[in-house]
Amino acid sequence: MNFFRKFISIRRRVKQRATRFSLFVVLLMFGLFFEAYMHNFNLVYIALFFIFALAFSAGPVGMRNIGYLEVKSLKCGRLFANQEGKCFFTIENSNRQSSWALEFHTAYSVKKISNIKSKSKIQDSFTITPKSRGILELSPCKIESLFPLSTVRFVLPIDIDCKTIVYPNPIGERLSSYLNRQKSHFGEEMDFDGIARYSGSESASRIHWASVAKGEMAVKSFERLNESEALNFIFEDCASDDESRLSQLTLWVLDCEKHKLPFTIKMPNGYYDSKKESIDEILEALALY
Repeated sequence: MNFFRKFISIRRRVKQRATRFSLFVVLLMFGLFFEAYMHNFNLVYIALFFIFALAFSAGPVGMRNIGYLEVKSLKCGRLFANQEGKCFFTIENSNRQSSWALEFHTAYSVKKISNIKSKSKIQDSFTITPKSRGILELSPCKIESLFPLSTVRFVLPIDIDCKTIVYPNPIGERLSSYLNRQKSHFGEEMDFDGIARYSGSESASRIHWASVAKGEMAVKSFERLNESEALNFIFEDCASDDESRLSQLTLWVLDCEKHKLPFTIKMPNGYYDSKKESIDEILEALALY
């Protein structure tokens, strides 16, 4: 009784779809039946019934193969528009048998999984390249398998939240170049503080020619006097259009995070302070603007 209850429960979760190979099997069975009927070959009858038995057994075996699987989590790292990122997922197999020939599907990717051992779970990832910022809907999320005979495609829908946030593409002027143009914010230059990578926007007077002679393009950096406590970014002053402004601000936010610099952003719809909001909260505000 418990077996039938579990089978019915699995059948409700797992969907079945015919494949092209199943059409070939049907045609093969029809041909064998015609051959056996016309020529009364017992051997063909035996082969025909054997194929029938395999075809009917594939259903319960295939449903059992993925019916005990459950996706425990689906999370993505920081995703930026037009840049490759990664999403991570965990699948648990509560069955007493291993599950074979699996595919983890989202709307933008397919990840093949050879097997998941019984009473265990796996953690894996897939790559994705979003085309635009905002909320990315990964649905439909599902697990598929052609096991055991490829005559039926078994589909297990995933009932978890398949959404994530895509941040603006971080492109534009580097923060170091921007700071060099904002002397009023950071005071006068003092002692030589080393060299930095050339970004393409620095003046010729700042180029470190000794590095050029060695084949490396670099610029001189200096210590500054009376540095302000936080950088102040204004949305309207970043670029000529909204998408370019969002991309520029995203790049500066990441640079500030890397160098542990406090900052504020004045947006048309709000004011953000890195001392009060986290970097992810600020990036999300830029993504959903």
